Amino acid sequence: MKAIWNDKLIAESDTTIVIEGNHYFAPNSIKEEFFVESITHTRCPWKGMANYYSVQVDGKINKDSAWFYPDPLEEAKQIKGYVAFWKGIEVKK
Repeated sequence: MKAIWNDKLIAESDTTIVIEGNHYFAPNSIKEEFFVESITHTRCPWKGMANYYSVQVDGKINKDSAWFYPDPLEEAKQIKGYVAFWKGIEVKK
């Protein structure tokens, strides 16, 4: 799977974990140079507290367009640290 934004490959993995229709990429499959930590947090009742990244490519910023669970609840422990995308980031094979 590949995650692409602003014509740049920002993550790539042979294996993702799919939950609720979202592909979660392993932490070592994202290209860290495009990710900036955000202060945004949300809570999922069964996954726990999510942290966010903004994605920055060629001077353009896609605010809070990637999220991850640094310390998920027991039911979601398999996605600890894995990153998922939205807000126009294309995820495809």
